Amino acid sequence: MKRARIAQILPLALWASAAVWAAPAADQRAGAAPAAVSGVYAVTFSVNPGSAVAAGGAITCKAKIAPNLPAIENMNRGVVPVESSPGMVTVAGSGRVGSPVLCSVEIPFAWPVSDRAGGVVLSYEIDAVSGSGVAAVRTGQGIVVAYPEMGVTASVRLNVTF
Repeated sequence: MKRARIAQILPLALWASAAVWAAPAADQRAGAAPAAVSGVYAVTFSVNPGSAVAAGGAITCKAKIAPNLPAIENMNRGVVPVESSPGMVTVAGSGRVGSPVLCSVEIPFAWPVSDRAGGVVLSYEIDAVSGSGVAAVRTGQGIVVAYPEMGVTASVRLNVTF
């Protein structure tokens, strides 16, 4: 009798536990299911090339953003960092210190987050390019920026000196 009852209950218990593990769950720590956020970051770099680039050389810029969450949460949600297309500007004049050039990029994004309060983390790379190739590189990481309002372009300006 007991063996028959166990044989009836065991498959039911296994089925119930499998259903719990397979069901998509909301983020239990935040208490809410992820919601989609989207917008555009317009990043403008005010670059002072100094003597790193002679007249006629170029400054290239690119930026990348990701939600300001622990990496494991980004992976669990399938969030992939978004990188801009490279921007480029030609250095006119003598490339003296004090003659900044502007290099701009746009980063459109859309992904699910459970908490907008953390914003995004921005990183960038600026290359000074001369006739012989890349003369100097400047990078920045871990710059926290608030989310823009849904569907709005947020302007971010950063100063970089070579």
